[in-house]
Amino acid sequence: MQLFYNPTITESTSIFSFDKEESKHIIKVLRKKDTDLLYVTNGLGFLFKTEITLASDSKCTVKIISFEKAAPSKFRLHLAVAPTKMNDRYEWFLEKATEIGIQEITPIICDHSERKVINNERFDKILLTAMKQSNELYLPKLNPAITFKEFVKLKNEDVKLIAHCEETDKKTLKSVLKPNENITMLIGPEGDFSEKEIAFALENDFTAVSLGNTRLRTETAAIVVCHSVIFVNEE
Repeated sequence: MQLFYNPTITESTSIFSFDKEESKHIIKVLRKKDTDLLYVTNGLGFLFKTEITLASDSKCTVKIISFEKAAPSKFRLHLAVAPTKMNDRYEWFLEKATEIGIQEITPIICDHSERKVINNERFDKILLTAMKQSNELYLPKLNPAITFKEFVKLKNEDVKLIAHCEETDKKTLKSVLKPNENITMLIGPEGDFSEKEIAFALENDFTAVSLGNTRLRTETAAIVVCHSVIFVNEE
């Protein structure tokens, strides 16, 4: 199934048109024509079965034949991950985390962060492409970048975890993960969290966890966490 995206459609929508860029791709590149079927999501769990009524490369119009909604996950994973020095590594994380099944991502600016500015527009496009590629029906939420301290101070009822490399008492990730729980995990930059940041997180009810015996890159650590949470919640 090839999946398309339109954020404006709802259960009450009967007919809609794609924008010029998407219309050109559908008609010129994919060579779709009148009466061909297209499957569309709005990123909120809905899958719409539609039929092309106007095969225009400037305004491809479809009518909705039927729709269904995928059940939301019984758990929620929110990764707060420091931007990497090289953008392509963070973009790789965004793509793979979306394919695996993350729900929310927040870039956090830390004491040791070398990159403090991110391009949300580009990151949003990566999430969208990965969602369509993997036939996911829920688009992950990407929040604006925020400082580590501001993020930690946010009210949060999730299971709150921080992964760091300091030689201190830490629980294994495996020992703290349980099915059907909401998880918020902090992942630091290449230089890891500072001792001050770790202490601040612990003071605010975060639990320190280990991701194994090897030192992982930021983006690798984030994917390890993402896969571990999905694995624990497999039915």
